[in-house]
Amino acid sequence: MKKRDHKECVSALLPVKDTLDLIGGKWKLLIIISIWEGNKHFREIERSIPKLSTKVLAKELKELEMNKLLHRNVIDDFPVRIEYTLTEHAKSLKTVIGTLHSWGLTHRKAIFEK
Repeated sequence: MKKRDHKECVSALLPVKDTLDLIGGKWKLLIIISIWEGNKHFREIERSIPKLSTKVLAKELKELEMNKLLHRNVIDDFPVRIEYTLTEHAKSLKTVIGTLHSWGLTHRKAIFEK
């Protein structure tokens, strides 16, 4: 395999860096999965993810919305309700999440079954 020069290396790493910046961290993928599993309201999402604080959830939801991974829908009812739904762009992460899930199961077996 030929060693890449600096420019080639940076261009190969940039899409991965962008992806990790977008969905990296402790909570974003868990929030996406929670919404995927049917938790559409703030409190439902918060309760479905242990140790996730209200403040952090609010911040992460804003970032996910800003990056076009979810829609924030205001339902004009009494009381006013907010629903979060995934965009088609977020749904394109299904294969990535499935692969991470499979790898995680394999890794847990390798580590914990010894």
